[in-house]
Amino acid sequence: MFLGSNRRQWLAGTLVMLADAPGFAQGRSWPTKPLRIVVPYPPGGSSDIIARAISQPLAEALGQSVIVENRAGANGNLGADLVAKSAPDGHTMLLCDTGALAISPSVYTKLPFDPSKDLRGVTMLAYSPHMLVVHPSVPANNLGELVALSQKSDLNFAVSATGGAPHLAGVAVQRASQARWTYVPYKGGSQAIADTIAGQTQVLMNGMLATLPHVQSGKLKVLGISKSTRMPLVGEMPTLAEQGLKGFESGTWQGVLVPKGTPALVIAQLNAELIKVIRSPEIRARLTGQGAEVVTMSPLEQDAFFQSERQRWAAVVNQAGIKLD
Repeated sequence: MFLGSNRRQWLAGTLVMLADAPGFAQGRSWPTKPLRIVVPYPPGGSSDIIARAISQPLAEALGQSVIVENRAGANGNLGADLVAKSAPDGHTMLLCDTGALAISPSVYTKLPFDPSKDLRGVTMLAYSPHMLVVHPSVPANNLGELVALSQKSDLNFAVSATGGAPHLAGVAVQRASQARWTYVPYKGGSQAIADTIAGQTQVLMNGMLATLPHVQSGKLKVLGISKSTRMPLVGEMPTLAEQGLKGFESGTWQGVLVPKGTPALVIAQLNAELIKVIRSPEIRARLTGQGAEVVTMSPLEQDAFFQSERQRWAAVVNQAGIKLD
């Protein structure tokens, strides 16, 4: 999935040689106008948090303003389609949960674009595990108690996006633990979180980056995290794997993609600038404090990761029998 050190060195050397090649001046002239970061979800979710954290530092690095534009709809596909059909000049980017994007081809019978053909990776930015949380009034303090409660009470499970990674993670937890609940779909993580805080839904599985602040404030209660090891940010809370779901891991991967046909040199420049910004001490510390890990890749690595995620989730979708028009 990832490139070895020799491959990395080859890529670095290639870019150095291309810098002196005819036509590189055109790459250097980028950007020539304001840039857009399209987030295909409502404000307040993990992708939106990262987009707004990097927009100003990226603008300073590139010498052009960077606008964050929320284009929610169709579980993220509306904004993704907009970017896929945008001019491939490096001025329009998609920042989203690449896991959800990899799931869409298996969930939807028809898509107006092909994520693997119409979009190209620039870099991954961050990863955060999913958190299984409940409204504080729910009389359960761990997965076992929640399962027992679900078998005698009606529970609503908030779904940030039908067929998205948190939804499929919830399905996997339900099947492995024999829990019972009713799935309630939303148009994004922020809305799913808000209704769970309000008590309109009782259970939620969502990315840690967007969910942890509400756990820390006492508005939500965490019952487990989908990571292989415990995290100090949630004290001694056992992982879901420790609570009987052996080997269970899931999470949210935020990354940047651009339309197919975007010049390779522009992608390389954008990759370099994004990596500098996301690895800066200030942003790294901010994300780490909210449970997210900074993860960067080369464009080729991200494309390979995207394909592996697509194959992985296709099997889960088929097992769950989830299909949308």
